[in-house]
Amino acid sequence: MAPQQQKRRKMAIVGSRSVGKSSLTVQFVEGHFVDSYYPTIENTFSKVIKYRNQEYAVEIIDTAGQDEYSILNSKHFIGIHGYMIVYSVGSKQSFEMVKIIRDKILNHLGADSVPLLIVGNKSDFRPEQRQVSLADGKKLAEELGSAFIEASARYNENVAKAFDAMIAEIEKGEESGQAKTNGDKCAVM
Repeated sequence: MAPQQQKRRKMAIVGSRSVGKSSLTVQFVEGHFVDSYYPTIENTFSKVIKYRNQEYAVEIIDTAGQDEYSILNSKHFIGIHGYMIVYSVGSKQSFEMVKIIRDKILNHLGADSVPLLIVGNKSDFRPEQRQVSLADGKKLAEELGSAFIEASARYNENVAKAFDAMIAEIEKGEESGQAKTNGDKCAVM
């Protein structure tokens, strides 16, 4: 029997500034935690992962932090199969940005839905450092029809699980024909 061919998937990691998008990505791809903060302009990472006995060549676009006025770059939509929206459990403001960023993505794509995972990062924070509860995160994900997970890039808790969940959402979207944004359609304006 011939070996199964790798599936190629591209995901964008988006969210407010300093929520840990790069830390999650570097922890997942390179296996270490980046303690210092250098604002990201944009980085692309690649990793082959196995999910449900299928190999995936995953390209991860680590984007610059968003605020309510920033505009997602058009290249954050070309060929992207799914979006991971990250907030910090220690920042109510970053949590409130999740819906704004999700709406920007849907508006730009002209879609009702897209494979999406909301990640509450910095789950290692002590209770008094938290501004967003686990219940609040779950409730928002439910409202937006999104998958949800809390993770800690610092302690590598649920990091691989988050990326597996992102692949699961993408595959679920592929099966249902959800927001096909894999670049095989052309729109002339």
